[in-house]
Amino acid sequence: MDRPDTTAAPPTAGTAPGDPGAPRSTVKTPPAPDGAAYVPSEHERERQRYRRSRKRRQTWTAALCTAAFLVVLGAVAVSSPGWERVRALFLDGAELRSAFPELLRGFWLNIQMFVIAEVLILVLGLLIALVRVTRSPGLQPLRLAATVYVDVFRGVPTLLLVFLVGFGLPALELQGTPSQPWVLGVIALTLSYSAYVAEVFRAGLNSVHPAQRNAARALGLNERQTVRHVVLPQAVRNVLPPLLNDFIALQKDTALVAVLGPLEALRAAQIKADYDFNYTPYLGAALLFIAVTIPLTRFADRLQRRAAERTRAGAAR
Repeated sequence: MDRPDTTAAPPTAGTAPGDPGAPRSTVKTPPAPDGAAYVPSEHERERQRYRRSRKRRQTWTAALCTAAFLVVLGAVAVSSPGWERVRALFLDGAELRSAFPELLRGFWLNIQMFVIAEVLILVLGLLIALVRVTRSPGLQPLRLAATVYVDVFRGVPTLLLVFLVGFGLPALELQGTPSQPWVLGVIALTLSYSAYVAEVFRAGLNSVHPAQRNAARALGLNERQTVRHVVLPQAVRNVLPPLLNDFIALQKDTALVAVLGPLEALRAAQIKADYDFNYTPYLGAALLFIAVTIPLTRFADRLQRRAAERTRAGAAR
């Protein structure tokens, strides 16, 4: 089969190489047949085999090192002088089985408090962030109030705020003041975490490039439409991983409401431990919190990796 002629033809008389009538000097390759699959070269296959082999070696090395560390840690714990007492007080399987139903019912209250507080925190934090980033002169009093709110509630420890709201708010004897301890705990958590989430939202709003706003205004969008359809979606996507980290901390801090008396997981574990003089229920409550926070942590890590990949892909273009 004859090979196609890929040599450049010399320019004819009276034509310059850049003229439209001059023959092109590029080398043309025959088109690939339709439906032909990509076949890697031998060098590429060898490189892929090396990468797979290296990944297997790294996986095995990491697994063996982790197993060796756990074995050493377990041997040190078991050989310690007080191991038998620790095993009886903290690792009693029968005690855990008897306390688990009560811990599970208490943990359901933790989940309810977490969900309600999360919704309220998102709404209040976003409103505070929008007020702080606005530049309207008429909203200066609101901006000042939002700044003071963030400064105060970020500076007060969450446990102290739970005490102040849980015992101080009912002492006012105002009409309509809630009396349920878990409701007062949700209010305290909302006040505390909305200050942190407002700063996260504000950082996301400020991270959107001003050219996005200018382009939206050039298309005829007003300020409200620009924030709703252009700025806010990008800001939320940028701050989603740190928001998840804040909510992971919120899920754990629902246990602080135990100081007000509701029968959530920590309070149920405390009652059971005080009754039986055994601390295994505390371990059961910790396992319930871990069962929720670890999946949320892995999901947050995945979102962070995807955000980093998008950043690298945008920089490469």
